[in-house]
Amino acid sequence: MLKPLQVKSPTEPAALAPGDLPADWPDLWAQILKVRQDDASAPQRQKRLAHSRQQGWTLNGPCSERSANLFALYKPLLDARQSHKDLPDSPPWLVAQLGQSLDGFVATETGDSYYVTGPHSLVHLHRLRALCDAVLVGAGTVAIDNPQLTTRRVPGPNPVRVVLDPDARLDGSSSLFSDRQSSTLWLCDARYAAIASERLASTGCMGSTSEQAGTDVVAVEGLLQNDGPPCQYLPNRVTAALAKRGLRLVFVEGGGVTVSRFFRSNALNRLHLVVAPVLIGQGRRGLQATAHEVMADCPRPPARMLILGDDLLWDLDLRA
Repeated sequence: MLKPLQVKSPTEPAALAPGDLPADWPDLWAQILKVRQDDASAPQRQKRLAHSRQQGWTLNGPCSERSANLFALYKPLLDARQSHKDLPDSPPWLVAQLGQSLDGFVATETGDSYYVTGPHSLVHLHRLRALCDAVLVGAGTVAIDNPQLTTRRVPGPNPVRVVLDPDARLDGSSSLFSDRQSSTLWLCDARYAAIASERLASTGCMGSTSEQAGTDVVAVEGLLQNDGPPCQYLPNRVTAALAKRGLRLVFVEGGGVTVSRFFRSNALNRLHLVVAPVLIGQGRRGLQATAHEVMADCPRPPARMLILGDDLLWDLDLRA
């Protein structure tokens, strides 16, 4: 059974200063959020975004180069939401983000990942949370990092938090099960859902009220492919279970094992791979792709680069 590690909480990086972002970005972000919340028709001083069937959401009027580059990074999420609005039966749309070192690690051998990437990348992470219906992490990330998965660094709504724990290894004491900052779903294979429910019941965290968000266990039939370790699950069963709850835009946040599993299963539409100028030497691997014997077989997805402070973000289009 996985229990949250009892480690001293590190000090989070300081919030970005106003000068760290272009002057026109706060207003543009506010209008991006209106699109996200289906409120783009609300009165505005100046409409900065326009939509067409051919181009999707585009910038309307002059914009600084930095803000235009940031908008291009988030445009696929806005277009995916519009597609789901126009075609309610369209499949869920998934974006993943992974921050790793120059030598391809997301944490040290002890699991310490505070902080591989810098403050600009952390703010980007919170923006992705704000633009998606749900944020998903694996059981290992919950046990090691005890994350909040909120949007405390940017304006915007908290997503539904999804903990992927197919064989119910967590003990239910992690803070996101009890802090009620946002609704939380504990996804398990149907064979293990009763165990998760018992653990939540013992902590008094189960269920929601009209005033507060709580935690619900979601039993997924056929989630696990096998009965023993290593745990092998079917990502398409995960997305189907979330779609039934109206969660169609999903952010797979971590960790490296979970993102790699969704990546190798061809379940992702987009991957934001952030590389930080740090060398870990040995530790927990970052993105792990399917091995190929010859370079001609190695996929080269269309990519664009964006500088985030000291980090370099690769925006990979996996559906091009």
